[in-house]
This record gives sequence, structure tokens and C-alpha cells, in this order.
Amino acid sequence: MKTDELREKYLAFFESKGHRRCDSDVLVPTWDPSVLFTPAGMNQFKDHFLGKVKLEFTRATSCQKCLRTGDIDNVGRTAYHHTFFEMLGNFSFGDYFKREAIHWAWEFLTDKKWLGIAPERLSVTVYKDDDEAAKIWADEVKVPAARIERMEEDENFWPASAPSEGPDGVCGPCSEIYYHPDQGQSVEIWNLVFTQFNRVGDPPDNLRPLPSKNIDTGMGLERTVATLQGVPTNYHIDNLMPIVQAAAEVCGAEYALESEAGRRLRRITDHVRACTFAVHENVYPGANKEKYVVKRLLRRAVLDGHQLGLREPFLHLLVPKVVEQMRSAYPELNETTDRVASVIKKEEANFFGTIDDGLHRIERAFDDMRRENRMRVEGAIAAELYQTYGVPPELFEALAAEHNLAFDWEGYSRAMEQHGQASGKVQHTVMGAKGPIDSLKHALHNTEFLGYEMVEADAVVKGIVAGDAPNDHLCDSMEEVGHGATVRIVLDRTPFYGESGGQVGDTGQLVGEGFAFQVIDTQKDGQLFIHHGHLTKGVMHEGAKVRAIVDTSRRDGIRRAHSATHILHYALQKQLGSHAQQQGSKVDDDWLRFDFTNLSPVESEQLSAISADVAERVGAAEAIRGDVLPLAEARSQGAMMLFGEKYPDPVRMVSMGEFSKELCGGTHLSNTSDVEAFEILSEEGVSAGTRRITALTGRRAAEHSQQICDALEEAAKLVGCAPSALPANISALLEEQRELKKMLASGATASRKGPGGMSTVVGENEPNAAEAKDYLTESAHLLSVAPLAVPERVAAVVKEIESLASRLEERSTAGPITADALLEKSETVGEATVVVAEVPTAGSNLMRQLIDQIRQKCGTSAVLLASTEGADKVTLVAGVSKDLQAKGAHAGNWVKPVAKAVGGGGGGRPDMAQAGGRQPDKLAEALDVARSTIAEMLGG
Repeated sequence: MKTDELREKYLAFFESKGHRRCDSDVLVPTWDPSVLFTPAGMNQFKDHFLGKVKLEFTRATSCQKCLRTGDIDNVGRTAYHHTFFEMLGNFSFGDYFKREAIHWAWEFLTDKKWLGIAPERLSVTVYKDDDEAAKIWADEVKVPAARIERMEEDENFWPASAPSEGPDGVCGPCSEIYYHPDQGQSVEIWNLVFTQFNRVGDPPDNLRPLPSKNIDTGMGLERTVATLQGVPTNYHIDNLMPIVQAAAEVCGAEYALESEAGRRLRRITDHVRACTFAVHENVYPGANKEKYVVKRLLRRAVLDGHQLGLREPFLHLLVPKVVEQMRSAYPELNETTDRVASVIKKEEANFFGTIDDGLHRIERAFDDMRRENRMRVEGAIAAELYQTYGVPPELFEALAAEHNLAFDWEGYSRAMEQHGQASGKVQHTVMGAKGPIDSLKHALHNTEFLGYEMVEADAVVKGIVAGDAPNDHLCDSMEEVGHGATVRIVLDRTPFYGESGGQVGDTGQLVGEGFAFQVIDTQKDGQLFIHHGHLTKGVMHEGAKVRAIVDTSRRDGIRRAHSATHILHYALQKQLGSHAQQQGSKVDDDWLRFDFTNLSPVESEQLSAISADVAERVGAAEAIRGDVLPLAEARSQGAMMLFGEKYPDPVRMVSMGEFSKELCGGTHLSNTSDVEAFEILSEEGVSAGTRRITALTGRRAAEHSQQICDALEEAAKLVGCAPSALPANISALLEEQRELKKMLASGATASRKGPGGMSTVVGENEPNAAEAKDYLTESAHLLSVAPLAVPERVAAVVKEIESLASRLEERSTAGPITADALLEKSETVGEATVVVAEVPTAGSNLMRQLIDQIRQKCGTSAVLLASTEGADKVTLVAGVSKDLQAKGAHAGNWVKPVAKAVGGGGGGRPDMAQAGGRQPDKLAEALDVARSTIAEMLGG
């Protein structure tokens, strides 16, 4: 399928679903000060999503030209990264929501009328808490549970990590669709965003449902075409490969996929296409904002040409080829081809005039740094090169990274600011996520991880990052920030585990000569380990030697939990079947959460068997080992591999005895017996076909076992029975509760029998720990609560029984509640029978039944009944017969002023309406209002 064909098919498909086909917005939306370039298809509809404009349509579809530079370093190097790209999208503004978005996406992808992709080639991800989307995929679209993966907020939420990190405002979960080719990695081809929340403040409970929910989807045109055409990169599709080939011809270079020349030619192709569109919209190369973006892209492409041997302008020669390939969708490019080529040629000529001197100056700077043993490019030098030779700092940084040198972005910004103040010039905008961590990643590439073999190690401080983004910066010494301030430390090697693979990061200390640093968390950014914490003593400086010491007590708890997840995985597959594969996990200090595939809840007997299997393996004291070996060998040895996971080669395989082999990068015990204890806290569903077990290990498991015994004893005392008899007594209590509710709902007046109505079932034997857990778990199931919440729930049930009994006694005193009894208090207004009365302790359902019975007996009738509960609740129900409605009587309008008289509100249909209030002491007055209102309605 050709690119133009896919673009048209997508738009036509959604037109057939009632969407308005909208032209692409401009690439440079000057109307939107929040962005330099259009970053996504939804950008032109921002005011629609925010309700700021009158909607002429509630469904839209478009193919939007976009430009992003956040991943510019990957352009040409990876298969799918671009700066300029086209984004297909469909949008709903308060119209349809998840069900339609998901079903239509699947239809377009798999129906032979449209793309005809085999369903088994596709998998989906959903946000971890989005049960609604997961259920639609599993139950309605019939995607197998093994191909539905739940992801954290940094992967499947928009904006990324919004629930915990912000920003405040409109946000929502998303669902991504992946294509799995025969060869190579899976490819994300469509992202469905469900904007359904307004984030307000920090968690918890900071996601407020929006009154109007929206849909915003995005399908990358180029990568989807690459998928359909079966080519290795986006640059090999039908409308980009001709530009690549033209670039190869102009540069006199042979194109090869894996060669350095190939990478440069792909980057030239991307950048010249992006600049052709930008210059077409009159964005010329310059020093500020979007103009600087164009300047940077052009000069980066010129540098690639220079390194391929060119010394004269060449990019402008590619503009006609770009227009030729893109004019079918954007015919306006034909009108400006010559102008665009002229602008690009002029910028090329300017840079070619200084590039040799600039590169020579850069090499001199690198030589000076090597002689002085410095590891970071000074920002002042980069600023001088930009001002004198026009070398963009991002190019300087890329060249520095080739020499393993970091780049001082904070110093560069400071030098440019000083230059601007002296010259009166406005500063250009630095683009992309170029913070200090990025500089360290370019320079160091990775941190050597030692944590499998040791928990203490000598290391050297390679970077100190102070402050929060976007104002974070590298500093030479912590004298700048002092004690107490949280900073990030990068070492050349570390025993600290960085959070990944579901395992939390380590804590501990970095100790050096005259200083100590408390590590409160360890994270990973790519292959760099980031130690978060604060100084507790002395002063730390870049280059300092430290002793890195992991908190071994906490690490041991994490190891127990992580090894226990592998044993649990084995036990689940043994008891439930091989389908019970891991769908996600998190391990912390003696705590674990494990998601797995299973269509139905795990029965209590199965849970007991699973716990017994884990206990058996723990008791067997089997050896645990981690081996690094080729992926093929791990596969041949039977290592468990999860669907959709991307594994490196070689891989680390963790083996436990002969019963478990899994590919895992986490830290583990050396023997299963070191798990010590294992306690399942809960088993619950997280989506259709996915269950979750939460469990404890080691010390926390022992503590929880004691809590179970204490909770059982407390609940038994509340009921007045022996602990072993608690489930039977709870059953009796719940039965009594149901009977009392039934009597109240039916209008009965009989009171319960027996002293206080309490169950008298008792037991004698004191249970052991295992029996206590069974008794409490059974009681929890009866009460539909967590085991440790049983005492609180039992207390609530006992209290409600007493309340129900009291209301029943109150009703007995007031006399029977029947339609005939109420008719005895009726009045006649005109030809209508009118009943306005209080019915003590009656619920709304009973009052509705009584109103229906009166209408059946009298025909022409108007009835308003009221009841109170406690000191602050009034319930009102009104009903009007059909013939009176024809004369203007309306139950909803009748009940409104009555509700107002008791401090409330409500309404409803003409025939039946319900309302409520908060002032029972005003009920007598309210009933008088009811009588006068219905008399006025009926003309009485």
C-alpha cells in the first residue's frame, strides 16, 4: 500500500463514521504561543477540546504535518524517528468515547476492506488502572489476554506521568496498538488517548472526571506505511526512499542501511524535508525560536554532507525531489519550490564558509581538554563557537560525545545571556531535552553495575546535578547547594540497583574523605544510574572517590520479594496452567505485587495450594543463580520468555533449582530458603483475563500473620463467639440483617425475637496461625472486605442491625403501613383522591409500591408520601395518575416546593418523582405545602 493510498483510506474510513475531514493545520501555528511547531494532530483542535469555541462538528479526522525535535539525536540512527512527520488522527469532542474509538481502530486495521492486517499480528497496551479499555479489548474485540499489557503512567497516560507529576489540567489514559512483524521488534502504530480527567493538585484523588470526555488518536503515517510495505525503516517507504536515493546521488555516496553514510543520508533526507515545509511557511533560518530550529536542522544536515566529503552547498538540490514526493497531499509546495531552494542554499553557503574553521577550533578545544584531563566542554567555548563560526551547540555536543566528553549547557546558557546583554541581541532558543543528565549520558554512555556481586564498592563521582528541571545544572562541588538539598549523583560504577523491571531502586550511603551522602532512591536513565539524595556531612565534589554502600537490610527485603515472585510464578503455572503468565510486577522491601493471566478468580482452595507450593520450594532450600548467556542458549534451556518483551542478547537468566528459569535483570537471593516466609494478602482482578496477587515475605509476612490472629480475635469478641466460630456467626448476622431489611421494605411491623437479635452460634477450639488465616479469609469473603478490615465491618453490621431493629420497633408503634390505612387519611379535591402523609421508616421503594397500590384502588389520584431517617434525612415520593397529568398536574413540579421546605431539592417525571431534604423537623410544614400545591394544581 502506497503512502498516499493509506492517507486517503484513513480519512475516508472516518468520514464514513460521521467525522468531518479537516485539512492539515499549518506547521508553524503562530496562534498558539505554547509551541513553536505543530507537535500533534490534536493541536488545531485544542480550543474544541477545551470548550472555548462553538462546535460546528463533534467528530473530526485529519492528516497533520508535524515537527518535533525532542528525539533529534535518534534521527537517521533508528528505524522510525523523524523531526518532520505526518500524523493521522480521529477526534471526538464530547461525542463518542472508548468503545467506538477501540472498535473503529480494530476495524480499520483488520478489515480486508481497509488495511486487512492479521489480528494475530497485533497487540495492545492500556494504562494499568484503565479497566474499562482493557475490558473492551478483551471482551468485545476479543484480543487474547496475553496480548493486552498494562503499563505505568509514564507509558500509557497523557501527558506522561500526569497523575503523579502533573501538570494540572486535562489528561487521560491511553491505549497503544503494536504490530509484530516476522523479523525485528514490534512497532507502535496507533495511540488512542482518552481525555477523561482534570488533574487538580497532587495525588491521591487528584483526577476529577470531566463532564465532557474526548478522544484524541494518533497514527504515524510513515511508520504504518513501513509496516504495511514490510521495509526495514520509515526511510525505505515509497515517498521517502526516492529522496534518500537523490541525496546519495548528490553527495556522491553509496547508500547502505547499516553504514555510517546510510545514517547520514537518512538524516539529510529528514532534515531537508522538514526545512522545505518550514521555509515554505516563511520560517527562515535565524537565531530565535522556530527560526533557530530551521537553522539548526540545516546546519546539522550540512555537517553530515561535509563529513561525506562535500564542500559546496547541496541541500537545495534536493528540494525539488521533496516537493515531487509530497505534492500529492500538499500541492501548495509547487508554488514555492524555487524560493525554498534559494533560502536553503543561502544558509548552506553561510555555514560552509565557516565550518572548516569551526571544526578546527573544536578539535583544538578537545586537545586542550585531553591535556588538562578535563571531562566537560566549557559553555563559554561553545558560546564563542556559535557566535564566531555559527556552530550550533547541539552539533558541538554531538561531536563532544564522540570523545566521551560531557557538555556544560548551564554554562553555555549563562555565556549566551552575557553576550546578549552586551550586544543587545535576543537569544536563540535551545531545543530538545538537553539537560545535564543528557550531557552525562553523551559523555559516559553507561554506569558499570556491580550490584549482583557486591553491596559495597569504590567509585568516582562523575557528575553532580543540582536543582529541578528545567533549571537543573551540573556543579563541580556541593558547596553550591549545601546540606539538605536533594541532588542527583552519577558514579562511574555502582552497587546500587536502579529502579527497573518492576524492582524499586536501592537506598544507602556514599562516603568519601570528609563527607557523607544519603542515597534515598536510585533510578535509571538509559544505562546511567542516578543516585538521588542529600549531603549529611562535609562537601562532595566532582571527581571525588567514594565508598558506595547499599542499605543491605532493605536490599535483602527486596531480594526476598523478587525471588518470591519467581517462585510464585512457578506455583501459579503449576496450579492454574501454563497460561498463567506474568503480566506485570512490582517488588519492594518484603512486599510484592504480581499480575498474571487467568480468566477467572483464583478459588480459595487454589490459593491455599499455591501458598503451599511456595512454602514447599522455600523449605526445599534450592540454589538460586544468575547466568549471562546468549539468548538462543537461554531459549534452548527452557527459559520463560514473555510475549511482547524485548530482550537483549546476551541475557541474564535466573535459575532456581530445576523448577524455574526466567530472564531477569533484578537482584535475587542465593537460596530459596532465604525467602523465610510468604503470605498472600489478596487476589483480585485488574482487568478481563488478568488477576493480581499481592503478598509479603520475610519479616513483614511474619508481622502480617500476627495481625491476622489479632483481627480474628477482635472480630470474635464483637460477635461474642470463639474465633473458630466467626464465619458461622457472621453468616447468622448477615441473615438477620437481610431479614430486618426485608421486613422494613415490605411494611411489616413485627419485631425480631431473642435478646438483641444476636446469633448464638459458638465454637470452642483456639485456631493455629494457618487456621486463623482461613477463618478470617472466609469471614472476609462473607463480608466482601479485606481480611484485616473484618473487625471494622463486623462492628458496622452489628450497629446497623441495632438501627434496623429500632426502626422496626418505631414502625410497630406507629401502626400498619398499607394502602388502605393511607386511604383512610385521604382528601377529595375535585374528582381526585389526594393522599399526603408521613410513612415512618419507609424507604423510597416501599413508598412507590404504596403509591401504585393507591392508584390501582382509586384511579384518579395524587399521592405524596414522606419518611425521615435520623436527624438529617427526609425522603419524598410523589405520584399522579395519568388523567390528572392531562389536566396539568405534574409529580415533579409538585414535589419540588415540598423538598425546598425541608432544605432539599429534586424532581422527576410527570407520573412519578422523588426528592429529599435535610431538615426532618420541618416535615409538618412541608406536608402543608404539599397539600396547598396539589390543590392549586387541581384547581381546588
